[in-house]
Amino acid sequence: MLARLIKHFLTALGGLVAIPLILAKDLCLQHDPLTQSYLISTIFFVSGICTLLQVFLGVRLPILQGGTFAFLAPSLAMLSLPTWKCPMWTLNASLVNTSSPEFTEEWQKRIRELQGAIMVASCVQMLVGFSGLIGFLMRFIGPLTIAPTISLVALPLFDSAGNDAGIHWGIAAMTIFLIVLFSQYLKNIAVPVPVYGREKKCHTSKFYLFQVFPVLLALCISWLLCFVLTVTDTLPSAPAAYGYLARTDTKGDVLSQAPWFRFPYPGQWGLPTISPAGVFGIVAGVISSMVESVGDYYACARLVGAPPPPKHAINRGIGIEGLGCLLAGAWGTGNGTTSYSENVGALGITRLLEKPYANQVIAISSDSSTTDP
Repeated sequence: MLARLIKHFLTALGGLVAIPLILAKDLCLQHDPLTQSYLISTIFFVSGICTLLQVFLGVRLPILQGGTFAFLAPSLAMLSLPTWKCPMWTLNASLVNTSSPEFTEEWQKRIRELQGAIMVASCVQMLVGFSGLIGFLMRFIGPLTIAPTISLVALPLFDSAGNDAGIHWGIAAMTIFLIVLFSQYLKNIAVPVPVYGREKKCHTSKFYLFQVFPVLLALCISWLLCFVLTVTDTLPSAPAAYGYLARTDTKGDVLSQAPWFRFPYPGQWGLPTISPAGVFGIVAGVISSMVESVGDYYACARLVGAPPPPKHAINRGIGIEGLGCLLAGAWGTGNGTTSYSENVGALGITRLLEKPYANQVIAISSDSSTTDP
């Protein structure tokens, strides 16, 4: 069971880490990897809390909660406004003193603006969920609504992805090739892995490695290549040279600077601020996130052998996701929370749920108590 849980954690790892890294540049943090690590630890912490809330109080299905890419597009749009454009000196690594109060205020005032917008928008999601409105709107939410919404969520991120890939197009192209190779052509190849069990003790079992971890495997292989190119000094060592940021030692100081234990807390970046433009943008992301989550609920129920979730369970799930967004805003992740589609797909591959537990899920998700919204 522990091995299967680790697989689900690794499946969600890429999305949880990617969101703070994508936001870093527009938060003026591209030259402050230590603060980036704080954001990553915060989003991991909040995702764990939101997952527990969703499993025990929400839709009550084994569905993991984490940062949502639906919030990235409005967040990046808001941070691109003239008011929130990063000063030119923050773009030059030689001029940035990450411990100075001036620099700290530059990035913290931006994330506080995101926090306020997310917290207000989350109230809309909680209202839609706990009022039962999402159950009423279910007649308009089907495959033809969900599929285009999920597809369009990533389109605004092409610009950010292109800029990051431009750091070294050769490494980026190889990573894309490996992801396509693993996910499309090697997905049905089972890899023998050593397993220890109570009955059979040490033995080998077939595992669809490429189908479960296509992105993670591609990233690991690309990183190993970059490591070899760094050790052999094939990649340039001059900070201004093309390809320097592909080196694996550019952020090596973070390991020595970061504390071993860090406990995130609400308001750690200061008191959130609110602007109408930011709120309306994040509300658009909330709508996309709700539509995607409804599809995830049905897919998760089907994969674990439970009946389709009733309306009151969906209302609870969306309401709890709104509460999760409120917590994410309060803690300062710079993002909200939603159900992770990739982990729903992993359920069908890894067979996480054994039959007795699946029966418990069926009983819980079928509960039609009149006290539920």
